Amino acid sequence: MNRPDIEYKSAAEIVHFQEGKLKTALEYLNSRSPYYKQMFKTNDIDVRDIRHIEDLQSLPFTEKKDLQLHNSDFLCVPRTAIIDFITTSGTLGDPVTFAMTDSDLDRLACNEALSFRCTGTKPGDVVQLMTTLDKRFMAGLAYFLGLRMLGAGIIRVGNGIPELQWDTINRIKPDTIMCVPSFILRIIKYAEEHGIDYRRSSIRKVVCIGENLREQDFSLNLLGQRIREKWDVQLFSTYASTEMATTFAECEYGCGGHHHPELIICEVVDEHGDAVPHGQVGELVVTTLGVEGMPLLRFKTGDLLRIHTEPCRCGRQSMRVGPVVGRCNHLLKYKGTTLYPPAIYDVLDNTPYVENYVVDVSLNDSGTDNVLVKIGIRNTDMLPEAIIKELKDRFRARIRVAPEVEICPIDDIRRINSPDISRKPVKFRDLR
Repeated sequence: MNRPDIEYKSAAEIVHFQEGKLKTALEYLNSRSPYYKQMFKTNDIDVRDIRHIEDLQSLPFTEKKDLQLHNSDFLCVPRTAIIDFITTSGTLGDPVTFAMTDSDLDRLACNEALSFRCTGTKPGDVVQLMTTLDKRFMAGLAYFLGLRMLGAGIIRVGNGIPELQWDTINRIKPDTIMCVPSFILRIIKYAEEHGIDYRRSSIRKVVCIGENLREQDFSLNLLGQRIREKWDVQLFSTYASTEMATTFAECEYGCGGHHHPELIICEVVDEHGDAVPHGQVGELVVTTLGVEGMPLLRFKTGDLLRIHTEPCRCGRQSMRVGPVVGRCNHLLKYKGTTLYPPAIYDVLDNTPYVENYVVDVSLNDSGTDNVLVKIGIRNTDMLPEAIIKELKDRFRARIRVAPEVEICPIDDIRRINSPDISRKPVKFRDLR
């Protein structure tokens, strides 16, 4: 991995470095991107005037709907140069197609190698991937490419099937697994039910994707605490998206996902599009660097989070992103309280009798949000009405309000959670 250790440089050096990269990215967009060439022309923008990171604020945002409506116009290379076709998961609407060149795949590998290295993964380690590499999914491919570049061993098991996961762990003895945090509880439960001494297995570390493990102060949330109470393994959070083609991974100090300045420029803005001070919550906006096929300029991710700029104890001085507070489109206003679905998930993930769940949000007759939590229940001696009362008390203690609760068959919830066309568990349905 030949690269400058820019993450360890001073903040001023990082900014200077990124501004050089930004100039190159803007020149590329202005010469190669049909979408951005038209945008620059329409808004009378001379890219030579954009010299500093702050100058980006004078440019329009790129939004998900732009990618959906003008997808092919974002492509900067001929179709013959495309090696891999990827689609987003469609969390905020219809999926978007992304095309990656050979150079983009190399960049993707470098990104993941940097991120795995951040978690302490090194050549010779063996990582079991509990994520899919099919279904046009970028992440699974990225993990494979990054670990290969890093020189680590890889076991491509895929998602689900606890029996196969444990058979693989027992046969090959990896030291690390990569999966969605809530799936860790499933494989623990399977191990307990089948007499597998998981605490004495080869696993020492879990790199987690897709779900929060931490509170805003970086302490473990209820899901993270529950995992650690069961299994004394190192837990690492990551944050990424297909559009960014970049990952932010925690180091051993667990104080946010580290930024790789050579790969992406980050801004955080309020609902009016203005920059927020570091440490305050806003929407993450990104400009990709070094992307050949479909680079993006000031793309609004839809994710609300905080940026942290103080140096980390690991020695890296690049900024870090905090845990995602929620999605802009998923803001709930319920009984006078503003909240995001992850706060509801955290309660449910830490409730021992809840097997699975889905949160449905709709509008009531007065035009305000109605929240219904549908749960599948494990074996318990509690009566249904007692379960609902106890769970509502848990909600009130944690988030101050109690949504409506409905008990449903576990298999019904499982079908909602895992539709055939989805790559991610469906926990939230916005019916508004």
